[in-house]
Amino acid sequence: MLGAQFPGQGQGEALHRAVRSAEVAEEAGLDSVWLAEHHFVPYGTCPSAITLAALLLGRTRRIRVGTAVSVLPTVHPVALGEQAALLHLTSGGRFTLGVGRGGPWVDLEVFGSGLDAYENGFPESLDLLLRWLREPAVGASGERFAFREVPVVPRPSQALTDTPGPEVVVACTSPKSVRLAAERGLPMLLGMHAGDEEKAEMVALWRRSARAAGRTPEEIADAAHVAAGVCQLADRRQDAAETLLKAMPGWLKQGLDAHVTVDGRKRAMRDPVAYTELLCGLHPVGTPRLAGDRLAATAERTGISRFALLVEGSGDLAATEDTLRRLGAEVLPQLR
Repeated sequence: MLGAQFPGQGQGEALHRAVRSAEVAEEAGLDSVWLAEHHFVPYGTCPSAITLAALLLGRTRRIRVGTAVSVLPTVHPVALGEQAALLHLTSGGRFTLGVGRGGPWVDLEVFGSGLDAYENGFPESLDLLLRWLREPAVGASGERFAFREVPVVPRPSQALTDTPGPEVVVACTSPKSVRLAAERGLPMLLGMHAGDEEKAEMVALWRRSARAAGRTPEEIADAAHVAAGVCQLADRRQDAAETLLKAMPGWLKQGLDAHVTVDGRKRAMRDPVAYTELLCGLHPVGTPRLAGDRLAATAERTGISRFALLVEGSGDLAATEDTLRRLGAEVLPQLR
């Protein structure tokens, strides 16, 4: 859920759709809901995925809630670690912290972190975050962060849950980020623009890099990577695709055009219609049977069995709820 603001919609409407959709996802029997964050653009109206996650964890009882992703270069890793520990403890272990590098956007200027935090600072931030989630006390002496040792409060490893701390997932869009995640034994979140062949190549690279870093066979086999995609269900494939082709290009153009780079660099923009057509061809867009087949095929080709599916591509709450309910009632039983 991005809280996507489609042309003609208000920001409150977009956020209401995100919140309501998460509630319906739990009612429908789905396993998790993933929340994106963006600043200053209608592409997504949620500026803090971890804040919205706190609201949704309080409104739900069973479903997992994850950030996809919290952007590390614009926050202090310790502050994010404290929030993640708090949500892990108070939700009974239902929180997943997805983190990523973000982009070279004006966000870096507004929040004072600077372009270097995006270009070079992600590994340092990630390692500090992981230490905070795993150790009883933490100090730092890095290039970006330097402070005396302080106790970790609350300690997520002391939770009465099935895991020692919140799950951490890393958004990966390049071989460099794949190797970074693999060396630390962290599962990947792969983007919706990638087809099965590219996803399989990234999983293979992750496994090679994890082995080279000394990760155990069990760690490598158990890594629960996540594939992002788009989902729209209808009784006919043509109807599902038409729904997205009518709504998504306008949202994509309005939302992506609003991104401003921090250093004035030029951006290569995707054609909104062509990109929507690409997504419809790659992902579970069509009948429930087609959706189940596509998800099963991706799992078989890539080894990935978790999917974060964008279901708000219609821009309409009723259509989003319908897709969610059909995912639970008609698609999920096929996969199980």
